Amino acid sequence: MRAFHFSWWGFFIAFFIWFAIAPLLPLIKDSLDLQPSDIWTSNICAVLFDICMRFVFGAVCDKFGARIPMGCVLMFASIPTACIGLVNSLTGLIVVRLFIGVAGSTFVMCQCWSTRMFTKEIVGIANGLVGGWGNVGGGATQIVMGTLLFPLFTKMWDGDEEKAWRTVTIVPAVVAFTTGMIIIKFGQDCPKGNYKDLKKSGEMAEVSATASFRQGALDLNTWILFIHYACCFGVELTVNNAAVSFFVQYFDLDIGKASAIASIFGFMNLFARGVGGWLSDKSMPKMGMRGRILVQAFLLIAEGVCIFIFAAQKSLAMSIVMLTIFSIFVQAAEGSTYGIVPYVNRQAPGAVAGIVGAGGPAGAVCFGLIFRQIEDQRRAFWIMACAVCGAGVLSVLITIKGHRGLLCGKDEDSIAKLNMPVEDDEEAEKPKV
Repeated sequence: MRAFHFSWWGFFIAFFIWFAIAPLLPLIKDSLDLQPSDIWTSNICAVLFDICMRFVFGAVCDKFGARIPMGCVLMFASIPTACIGLVNSLTGLIVVRLFIGVAGSTFVMCQCWSTRMFTKEIVGIANGLVGGWGNVGGGATQIVMGTLLFPLFTKMWDGDEEKAWRTVTIVPAVVAFTTGMIIIKFGQDCPKGNYKDLKKSGEMAEVSATASFRQGALDLNTWILFIHYACCFGVELTVNNAAVSFFVQYFDLDIGKASAIASIFGFMNLFARGVGGWLSDKSMPKMGMRGRILVQAFLLIAEGVCIFIFAAQKSLAMSIVMLTIFSIFVQAAEGSTYGIVPYVNRQAPGAVAGIVGAGGPAGAVCFGLIFRQIEDQRRAFWIMACAVCGAGVLSVLITIKGHRGLLCGKDEDSIAKLNMPVEDDEEAEKPKV
């Protein structure tokens, strides 16, 4: 449980510093005399480095465990976060956000750590909870940075808003660096201990990161889930960047009010992602893998429909209601995705988790380009909705070895047997309730 709590808290802080700048972007735009397209360029760059590092860290976690990579990334990303106040041009903003983006890769460590610690019959809800509670950082940063800390720093600087946004990000940077040190010092890699000690004693075989990545990358299911995750977590990242500006533009709200409303989207992670993992777990005993895939397809299609409805709203009240419902389906789909991931390749779970996880920021880049090119954000949301519904239909192509898919394949053993944990020494030590 210590690893469980370190997983979600580490990812929460990473998410917080990743988007600490998001509610301040309208002010930064004015201070640096930037265009709306410039802001979207910086948003895209904020996730580019994350994409690359997610591919890398999946295989790294298979070789070294999740604890050390997570702590090191948090400490590294805290440095550019503290340097936001030094930005004086678009180039500087892009460079700073590019390096802060590596913080998002802690999601891979978060999921690999919980997968390593919990048995298969509850891994969906375990992964959903640590990922969901971590994602709450996206909502927390909107309200803490935009509604609490920024007004406090503005008052501290006698109303000078530029000095306020240039200094306020030092606070989350200090918290992130401290969290990284604590995780490395007090965390544990797996139920039996740390990888380094287990390899030294001969209890764990050495793993090749390259071979692990190759196994995960050659499986078609990995890439289908990559697209699925692009259409749920990628949507969440895009909304985190766009929500404040959307409510400022269409409903003429100030930064504080728009940030408070935008935070609702992230706060649904308190339960929504866990619900997606729970639904995926509950469907397995009754319908096998087909149940998990059906849950995945339903959540993605429902998400797409909700995006259509949200974008069409003219009333502020109804926009808030639909933002809330839309958020629940987005995050439940994220949870159900990682209810399937541990089954794709049992020899390279970290590599699969990393590649699928990279789909999130990759989707954010694609959607960010759409929002950058289309001035009318409502139209951009409609295009996003079409893509999400199409991803839901792709679920019919998922066919995992040993499990029956929606169109083909068959269960090699009974559903009950497949749903039981692997009976080895390490698995026996994992929590089962």
